[in-house]
This record gives sequence, C-alpha cells and structure tokens, in this order.
Amino acid sequence: MIPFAPGCSMHKIAAAIVLLLSLIVGATLPVSAQQQASPDPGVNPVRLLDRNDIRVTRVELAAGAVRSVHAHDDVEYHVWAPIGGTLEITIEKGTPTAAKPGQAFYMKKGTQHSFRNTGTTPAAVMEIFVKRSTTTADGRSMGAQMMALEATPENREAISSDRHSLDQAPAGPLALAGPPFPDR
Repeated sequence: MIPFAPGCSMHKIAAAIVLLLSLIVGATLPVSAQQQASPDPGVNPVRLLDRNDIRVTRVELAAGAVRSVHAHDDVEYHVWAPIGGTLEITIEKGTPTAAKPGQAFYMKKGTQHSFRNTGTTPAAVMEIFVKRSTTTADGRSMGAQMMALEATPENREAISSDRHSLDQAPAGPLALAGPPFPDR
C-alpha cells in the first residue's frame, strides 16, 4: 500500500516508520552493537546506539521468555515497538496487552512495565529511548535558543500563551498510551 493513498491509516504509516527505523539501525550498526547482561533468562538486550540524546536497544526474547517489571529513570520517554514474534506488554498495573509487530507503545520516564514472548518461536522488540537533550540540531543549547526566541516582542506573547496552556495540562504519570492510533 502506498503511504499516502486513500484508505491508508496513520497507524500503518507510523508502523512502517518504526519498522524502517528498526531495519536501518539494525543493518547499519551491527559492528557497534553491545550485548548487555540480562537478569531474565532468555532475554537478550543488544544496545545498537547509545548517545547523549538517544539510545536504541533491540531486545530478543526466546520462546516463553519474560522481561520482568522494570522502569527507565534515565530517559524522558521511550517507544517500545515489537518487530517480530508474538508479544504481550503490561504497563503499570494495567492488564496485559497483545502487541503485534508494527505497533508502538509510548511510555514516560519511570513507567513500570514488563513484557513477554507468548509464542513458540523467538521474538524481538526495539526500544527507542529519548534522553534529556541540552542541544538542538544546530548545536546551540536549548536555553540559548529559548532566550533568543523570547527576545523578540512578537514571540513574547505567543510563548506566554503556550506556557499558560502547558500549565493547564493534567499532571501525573502516563499509565498507558498504547498504540498512537486506533487499529480501526
């Protein structure tokens, strides 16, 4: 299906992007991949990329393997995306949710989660972690860029109203964001 064809859902486009990123990262970084020790039998995390702003890990699970409950406190958020096999994820105290290759689950810092391979063949998941970044694409610090932006009178009013709307946002951890778009 062509991504911009009528009837193509945003979920399918998002799934295609995650899969493409997984394949690109997996294909271009095998030499630098670092296998990590895992406390869970049959769970094999392989770190593909680890920079100040992002970390990408492919987690391979043997049939029936379980990744025990854990959280990532060193990142702002991460995306958990199955790329093969039959998986199930449990986020916070929610009910276990079947997760198919091509889906993506979003979790904020500190969100407790676990997952398992419910199938009889190996499974794999990509985890893309976004760490706190202090620089922008042009290399300037975020603080310097915001100060430059706020310095213009026309931006002061826009920034002020944006801050007000952010102040009104609900507080607290995100328990489950699941796939970003309904499968329907």
